[in-house]
Amino acid sequence: MTTTGRENVLTVSDVSKTFDTPEGPLHAVEGMSFTVQRGEFVSVIGPSGCGKSTLFSMIGGLEAATSGEVVIGNDRVSAPHPAISMVFQEESTFPWRTVSDNVAFPLEVAGVPKAERLQQADHFTRLVGLKGFEKRYPGELSGGMKQRVSIARALASEPKLLLMDEPFAALDEQTRLLLGDKVLQIQRDLEQTILLITHNITEAVQLSDRIVVMSYRPGRMKREIVIDLPRPRTSEIVSSDAFGRYVAMIWNDLREEATRGMQDAEGDA
Repeated sequence: MTTTGRENVLTVSDVSKTFDTPEGPLHAVEGMSFTVQRGEFVSVIGPSGCGKSTLFSMIGGLEAATSGEVVIGNDRVSAPHPAISMVFQEESTFPWRTVSDNVAFPLEVAGVPKAERLQQADHFTRLVGLKGFEKRYPGELSGGMKQRVSIARALASEPKLLLMDEPFAALDEQTRLLLGDKVLQIQRDLEQTILLITHNITEAVQLSDRIVVMSYRPGRMKREIVIDLPRPRTSEIVSSDAFGRYVAMIWNDLREEATRGMQDAEGDA
């Protein structure tokens, strides 16, 4: 854990999750502990099947932990929390609503007057680079633009924590890198605290201040890596030697854990 003196927005304390299955208990996550400080960008990365999405669901209040606790600010998370906004991998825009109305949706639910919420929606639509598309419908947008709408909608409620689960997984590599640049710009402009769940090493290194590497199931913390690369940061940094060294370090960890997963799967076959 870091000790920079900033306040902890998120605290994950000894969190574990066990599922009951016909074959017996499945230990998905075990003893995960870390913090995310105000204004930080932290990524959680691990091999397939390590419990990343389960961890996301517990932090977001969608799934109860078997043991341990998740705290946002001073509140223990036991259900979806108003201080946490989430962006998912799957397409989540409402096809019958315009871009502006999609972005304004959480404000509408919160009872914000129409003029105010549309003004807020326009602000965040511009922030994600979609000025001029306010009246378009999702069916008229590319995949990357739809994810920008999802990010703008998540930011519109001004959350303490933006929680993202593989938000760029369905995008091509070029779009992924460019959207990463946009997310970094937004984070810098808003001083937004972000936790990203991902399996993409390049993405994690490009975006993060710190990376939490998870082991194969049950998912435990294998290593925490501070990314000492200069900010402001853009996708241009992916060609640097320092960037390559971080990628190689994390890949070695993930390869070791993925190999364990394959061996377990072969043993069960």
